[in-house]
Amino acid sequence: MESSAALPCQLLPGARRLLEIHARELPQRDDLCGAFCGSLALGAAGLAEHDGQPLDQDTVALAAGSIVGGEREEGTLPHGEPGRRDYRVALPAIEDSDLSGTTAAGVVSALPELSGGSLQAIPYLGPWTAETLAGTFDLALALTHPVTLIANLATRHLWGAGASVPELLGHLLDGSDEGPPADWDVGHFVCVAGRVLGPAGALYLLADTYPSLGDNGVHMQPEARLAKAIDRRDMPAGGVIVVVAAEDAATVRSAAGALGLQEGIWDNGTVTQEMLG
Repeated sequence: MESSAALPCQLLPGARRLLEIHARELPQRDDLCGAFCGSLALGAAGLAEHDGQPLDQDTVALAAGSIVGGEREEGTLPHGEPGRRDYRVALPAIEDSDLSGTTAAGVVSALPELSGGSLQAIPYLGPWTAETLAGTFDLALALTHPVTLIANLATRHLWGAGASVPELLGHLLDGSDEGPPADWDVGHFVCVAGRVLGPAGALYLLADTYPSLGDNGVHMQPEARLAKAIDRRDMPAGGVIVVVAAEDAATVRSAAGALGLQEGIWDNGTVTQEMLG
């Protein structure tokens, strides 16, 4: 007879509001995954408008300097996703879709601006390991104001979003890494909203940008795989942007420093408007 095990579920402050907005706003528009996640962070903090404009992915994209690419080639979106190009605002464009998207620097600068300074977006280069990921989640969990973790990662290192309950329990209870292969292979932004702890492993709750991934865009990922995906050693760099109330920024910086995390902007391979000339 198998013994029972407690599996604590932890949601970050503001995560329930973030997930409600996430379900309503899916899917991202093409090339706006970073802006989509930025809009969720603003919504989680209870912010809905700036200068008369809705704080949706288009407004964040405009403030972040997002670049829209040409039509996507087959296989560059998750299976079954047609893409979405109904942009509400005019955004700069480039033909090469491998260079389009949103920079980490753009997200980091846009969120304080659009929040009127009430939020700070603090970027961390790493090092990203299971231990530093867990520590970052712990420091965010300890805050009282809403906080969002925006991860800029390589999807190739994740489990497929359709992992079964036995596979998820196998990781939590036995430490198994037997899960489905990755759904796609790109650099990508997602929000980390929660965590489930087991006696042999931990799973993180991701709010992704396409409804075909997991349960309407929400899926679970093993801690070590998520850390490796953020580390992005085999493609342009990644990291985590910690979006917090301005009054919590000093606390976050102190705790992150104790973890050995390096604050700074990374180049995720996306061009900027200045590079377009």
